[in-house]
Amino acid sequence: MTETHQHHGEYKVVGGKLVVVDLQTDLDLRTHPREATITVASVNGDFFLEPDEALDSLNAALVGLPVRATREEIAESVRVQLPTEAHMFGFDEYAIATAVRRALGHATRWEDHAWEVMPAVQLPVEMHVALDQVLTEEVGLGNRPPLMRMWDYSGRAVVIGSFQSLANEVDSEAAERMGATVVRRITGGGAMYMDEGSFVTYSLSVPQSLVDGLSFADSYPFLDAWAMEALTEIGISASYKPLNDIVSAEGKIGGAAQKRLASGAMVHHVTMSYDMNADDMLQVLRIGREKISDKGITSAAKRVDPLRSQTGLAREEILKVFVETFARKYDAKVAEIRPEELARAEKLVEEKFSTQAWTARVP
Repeated sequence: MTETHQHHGEYKVVGGKLVVVDLQTDLDLRTHPREATITVASVNGDFFLEPDEALDSLNAALVGLPVRATREEIAESVRVQLPTEAHMFGFDEYAIATAVRRALGHATRWEDHAWEVMPAVQLPVEMHVALDQVLTEEVGLGNRPPLMRMWDYSGRAVVIGSFQSLANEVDSEAAERMGATVVRRITGGGAMYMDEGSFVTYSLSVPQSLVDGLSFADSYPFLDAWAMEALTEIGISASYKPLNDIVSAEGKIGGAAQKRLASGAMVHHVTMSYDMNADDMLQVLRIGREKISDKGITSAAKRVDPLRSQTGLAREEILKVFVETFARKYDAKVAEIRPEELARAEKLVEEKFSTQAWTARVP
């Protein structure tokens, strides 16, 4: 009698439908993690698919695939097998691929992890960017649970993306005149002007398995779904504008950036404006016409729409709602930065993040 091994995976498309896959493999994945193949597949969920017979094609596309198949290989098999007249509504081939990868243990769900949440602690801005690296590496090594960490900072700062030109993005003379610290972070994306009490920033340090099967574009709203709930709770209906802008009907609220590390973890962070002084921002940031050419606006000063004007809430109350929403949604325990992590971050500040070699590595 042939032994069968059952596997179940689910994926809820952001803004779409639930995709479920039930699979059988010919070998036990615990003992044969690379040699096994899918022998039986059932794709199901609350999606829409026309015609009905196309479901058989989706199932057939998965049978015979090796369990080590990549996201793109699974999606390509679905595309090849699906009849040209078939239409998928509320899901696509990549959603199926994600559900398959989860079923086979390559991808994880939020519920598969124990989470921690760190309320805002006031630290120098260099320490915050260093902690992004330190804590994410620790998560990748399995030395601590994945987490969400709020930022706080006194004074003025400009935090530029990993690949931005220092000279093109920052007026260094103006920054020095205004007493703004300029720091380069490890993630990509654009420059952030951070005045004391003017921003709401958080970092997620998570295993890359959480976004396995998702495109880079899809991973942004996926990782910030909880934050959209927090914004709703304070009275803001927000959404993602690809790739990484968070917007409401009143305009842009903030933006996100990511970095995947060799340790197997990734950092994803978001900065939202609370009460930005646009005049100060424009003194230190060189925001040109090309930067705003696809935003449908004519003035860079209109790019930042503060949370304060849309909610009327104190910043401390908004920070509290973000922490409580994350803790409630993922059953996260409140935690603190460990002394050894602080010590390592301080060393990184000294050797990397406060050095001209790093800050001006893209002159």
